[in-house]
Amino acid sequence: MSNPTTQSIQSMFASRLETLAHLLKRAEEHFGGNASFLERRLAPDMAPFGTQIAYACNQPRNFALWSQGKPSANLDPNVVTLEQAHAHTRSTKELVAVAVTDDSQLAAKTRIDLGHNLYAEMSGTEFVSEFLIPNFYFHLVTAYGILRMAGMDVGKRDYMLHMMPYVRQA
Repeated sequence: MSNPTTQSIQSMFASRLETLAHLLKRAEEHFGGNASFLERRLAPDMAPFGTQIAYACNQPRNFALWSQGKPSANLDPNVVTLEQAHAHTRSTKELVAVAVTDDSQLAAKTRIDLGHNLYAEMSGTEFVSEFLIPNFYFHLVTAYGILRMAGMDVGKRDYMLHMMPYVRQA
């Protein structure tokens, strides 16, 4: 993503958060409201589906907070109820809807705390395109993969919901 604008960033995060909410709803229906799927994982050393929801939401959430000049505030990763998962996606969509940045903020250097006494320093544009967006997609794809592994019938159509306004029948 080169030269992102607030509107393009908001639009991307908002539409993909809709995808995340769609996947969550499909999983809830598939598993009959049994929240045990929130604890499914791709590999023993990877975070479970519920945590992937929180981690995916953290990226647009922290974009919205950063755009307001506020520090990052990650969500509780211990998502064990459907109510928590839905609340995370809902509150994140609300935050993203009011995010506003300008060219000077996107051009300015920003410091990202990476934990363990490590940090990265980059422009706001790099923060969005090199850090937030790749992390967001990683956790969204991982959540999708967990559902596939759990036997759900989800496919590209479920993952690419944002394309539906462009699709036409020949």
